[in-house]
Amino acid sequence: MTDPGSVRTPSATRIRRGRTAGALASVGVLLAVSGCSVAGGDPIGEGPGTLRVVLPEEPPTLEPCDASLTATGRVTRANITEALTERDPSTGRLEQALATKWTRNSPTSWTFTLREGVKFHDDSPFTAEAAAFSIKRATDSDIDCNVDGYIFTDSKITAKAVDDTTLEVTTAEPDPILPLRLSFVEIVPTSTDPDSRVREPVGTGPYRIDEWSQGRFLRLKRFSGYWGETPDYAAAKYVWRAEGSVRAAMVTNNEADVAIGLAPEDGAGDRAVEFTTNEVSYLRMDATKAPLDDVRIRRAINYAVDREGLVTAVFSGRPSGQLVSKGVTGYNPRVNPWPYDPKRAKRLVAEARADGVPTGTTITIIGRTGIYPKAAEAMEVVQDGLLKAGLKVKIKMLDVNAWLEYLLRPFPKGIGPTLLQAQHGNQAGDAAFTMGQIYGSKGAQSSYGTPELDALTKQAQLASGDKRQKAFADAFAHQNDEVVRDAVMANMTGILALSSHVRYRPDSATNDEMRLSDMRRADRGRS
Repeated sequence: MTDPGSVRTPSATRIRRGRTAGALASVGVLLAVSGCSVAGGDPIGEGPGTLRVVLPEEPPTLEPCDASLTATGRVTRANITEALTERDPSTGRLEQALATKWTRNSPTSWTFTLREGVKFHDDSPFTAEAAAFSIKRATDSDIDCNVDGYIFTDSKITAKAVDDTTLEVTTAEPDPILPLRLSFVEIVPTSTDPDSRVREPVGTGPYRIDEWSQGRFLRLKRFSGYWGETPDYAAAKYVWRAEGSVRAAMVTNNEADVAIGLAPEDGAGDRAVEFTTNEVSYLRMDATKAPLDDVRIRRAINYAVDREGLVTAVFSGRPSGQLVSKGVTGYNPRVNPWPYDPKRAKRLVAEARADGVPTGTTITIIGRTGIYPKAAEAMEVVQDGLLKAGLKVKIKMLDVNAWLEYLLRPFPKGIGPTLLQAQHGNQAGDAAFTMGQIYGSKGAQSSYGTPELDALTKQAQLASGDKRQKAFADAFAHQNDEVVRDAVMANMTGILALSSHVRYRPDSATNDEMRLSDMRRADRGRS
């Protein structure tokens, strides 16, 4: 994979919006059409010019600086809002978006040349001033943007407009992958509220928000002033249904065109399309509270999780031992999945109990409904393994909004030891976006860190090329061998259902950003 920290002049690269030309798949014939709704709610009921998408859950927010959250990003990123740069998931290369060129002037300074003739949905011009405003809003405000902790790990960054099409960005410390980080900063006009989240963002993307009926649907409309290629569909309408079988049936009954987050048994039949994702499922342990503060208990939990059983009987994927997938800078092929060894798990718990560790304290699994197919069933399998190991465990399943309170700092108080059902998709392709926010002592999603792991992470973040790969791989090995903060379960396989009316080939980023402009009408005869 191309080192994402390398300095490139992208003017010769192809713009990703054009890559769909060779990446479309026609998917079989339409199954039986029913005139009645299987959705359990309002039917989508739109005309042929509208792409009908059914999601597992309603986006918790459309705030652009929270677009790194999966449920938000799959709707907003590259649809409503855009960034200066974007990573092509098929090649790993960083390409043009709202910036056409970037140059590293010094270890802490970059210059970006911006695309001319771009307008926001409110008809105001896209300028370097808007880019600088968006960067400051996302990284240096009281909004507590997820992108700040996730992408920038609260590091200091300053952006200044030199003229309308030239932007200077400086960092407090050397950052060889700054252009990659900026691919997660969605650009908004200066009229956007700088001090609070917005419900309906204004962007430069190919679609603008038409109507969001809370709890019912979200409709986007094609933006006539878009600077790039005009997408096939005049509009897109999103609805959400929690049951995977319902989502699949909506496609097979021609009530929807695209349904995501499906399981093999959801009944999509010939409409099902499997694809490799960058999502890794895991359990985050709160290692600050007993009995999880004893590394023997954390190791016991890892031995008690039947990963092979989970991917065989519960969800699609392959067992994994680290939070990034192959192809991400820092992936360590020597970090293997923990073996399923219930006897060893039970022995470790008994040893800890004999030394006075309060193994009878109830551990709460904080689960999230719809985080992946059969989410609750997966946690029941985990609970069974931990109970057999001698631990006391209960499950608390939450919707995405309640679950987010446990994902991000500051965490709820007085809840006792917890295991958080979580999933991480490093779509940026560099372990910097995993180690700092998830394993750092002060990471936005971190429940526990160590000075040793912090030092290894910082060393890796300053490196480039092969040295960067090795440094992050060493950090993952240290986490797995010495810290054991997580029980990583599986690198997930995605399944979506696709109508024969639509041609679309999902990629590893589809779960995080589902680009409507990559979806083509089959009746247009485009290839």
